[in-house]
Amino acid sequence: MILPIVAYGDPLLKQEAEEIDETYPDLPKLIEDMYETMYNADGVGLAAPQIGLGIRMFIVDGTPFGEDAEEAKDPNERKSLEQLKDFKKVFINPIILDENGEKWAFREGCLSIPHIREDVMRQPEIVIEYYDEHFELKEERYDGMAARIIQHEYDHLEGILFTDKLNPIRKQFLKKKLQDISRGAIDTDYKMKFPKQRR
Repeated sequence: MILPIVAYGDPLLKQEAEEIDETYPDLPKLIEDMYETMYNADGVGLAAPQIGLGIRMFIVDGTPFGEDAEEAKDPNERKSLEQLKDFKKVFINPIILDENGEKWAFREGCLSIPHIREDVMRQPEIVIEYYDEHFELKEERYDGMAARIIQHEYDHLEGILFTDKLNPIRKQFLKKKLQDISRGAIDTDYKMKFPKQRR
């Protein structure tokens, strides 16, 4: 089932999410619905707060980026993109244990903040601990674009949006666009839930 995506301005997007356990109701169905919702909106990641649930879970599927690997001229960029070809995962109760490397910029967007893309600085390497959809504990290392996708979605669980990482001047420049999103004064190709519609 395709779910509405919570828009910028909703208080839930600024709250820290809570951990769940394997007894969480209808978890397989929720994961299935999140993937369907993400694909419908042409996303590569989706966090539970973005569908109105304040729980520590997000999904990723970097396949669209992986398909661009062959076109990349830089060998490092090609390697970073190639690892996304099979990068489809569920992260439950994740904890980023370590972040390393010199920060690099990439133009990020967010399904909760449509029509806005901005350069965001992030470190290129992470170590993350999480439970998968079968509640098996994992500890894995990621770098490049995979690390960035994880960092972006992980931020959602901490109540952080990519716009929070922009400098104040840039945020001021985007103020009207962000207000339009929160008011629902935008058009999107996917269903959204705007703050005024929450009860």
